[in-house]
Amino acid sequence: MDASELTAWLRLHHAPGVGPVTLQRLLACHGSPEAILAAGPSAWRRSALSEAAIACLQADPAPGVLADLAWSRQAGHHILTLADPRYPARLRALPGAPAVLYVLGDPQVLSWPMLAVVGSRHPTPGGRENAAAFSAHLARQGLVIISGLAKGIDAAAHEGALAARGLTVAVTGTGPDRIYPASHRELGHRIVAEGAIVTELPVGSPAAPGHFPRRNRILAGLAIGTLVVEAATRSGSLITARLAAEQGREVFAIPGSIHNPLARGCHRLIREGAKLVETADDILEELGALVPPRLPVSPTLPDPNTDDVPPDPDHARLLAAMGHDPVSVDQLVTRTALTVGAVSSMLLLMELRGQVASLSGGRYVRLQPESGQPTILEGRTCDSKPG
Repeated sequence: MDASELTAWLRLHHAPGVGPVTLQRLLACHGSPEAILAAGPSAWRRSALSEAAIACLQADPAPGVLADLAWSRQAGHHILTLADPRYPARLRALPGAPAVLYVLGDPQVLSWPMLAVVGSRHPTPGGRENAAAFSAHLARQGLVIISGLAKGIDAAAHEGALAARGLTVAVTGTGPDRIYPASHRELGHRIVAEGAIVTELPVGSPAAPGHFPRRNRILAGLAIGTLVVEAATRSGSLITARLAAEQGREVFAIPGSIHNPLARGCHRLIREGAKLVETADDILEELGALVPPRLPVSPTLPDPNTDDVPPDPDHARLLAAMGHDPVSVDQLVTRTALTVGAVSSMLLLMELRGQVASLSGGRYVRLQPESGQPTILEGRTCDSKPG
């Protein structure tokens, strides 16, 4: 795309009140951005554009347009319009698809089959582990893991894909020149090196509440399915899942304890028709032919917490007494008949070994399943990237 054509797209993209739906209506009437700009104020008024939009289109390119053009001239920076053959087909097919996408990294990765992994910004340790482990396994099978770069489940999903040497994409609620939260700057750089960061917001756009629903619609639109790991009943993750369902995409949810507030959003999705998943292979089976073929290389991944030290009977009794819900020290003392001191010292050792995690309120939760139980990493693995 030459500079004049890209400038025309950006002038319309920056005009106040000219959102994706309005722009697609204008394109249907006039055929191209250049033709829209050439039509003039009378035609714009007949198309119900505001006076503010008309004034913007009559003026020279706004500073924001010039900033976008300067950004796009840097290495690894791309601006995709609806007319660009690299624009992802899954997103283009949706009503109100963004007219412009700003991409850092490889724009081709946006056309690979992707799974959105979303959830709470404040997950339990188990939820964080599930997000990372599911993402790692599915990335090895050829799926691109896409999420929103937020704290919690989003970050764990990106990290899991990167740890598996897979591809991952972040959809952000800021301009392409900003990383939010700032603490994820280094993670953002790694994502760009192994995938892409994408947004519809122009250069300089800050994080703002209204930007994240827009981010969620792109997230759902790019993916062939959405996995919700942990979410409260009032959660942006449920918005992403609803958008995915409305777009005819698959929705998956991991169930949890009835005592975990962050499981309630997933349980609600399951009641509404989302597929309950216990292993990553449940997702692969449901997506079927949409997943790129990958040959098996090795059996189930080894348990990183395997210890050659014979299990202590009291430790085994304590783990069995914990069950799978958060518990307090007093509850464990009652269930095991061990002393408070013994329970506390064993919990400390188990926490150092990665078997349990401490939660707020003096409670503890188990991180590893019982011996002999299947893990979420069951199934085939592959170390190769897509392509």
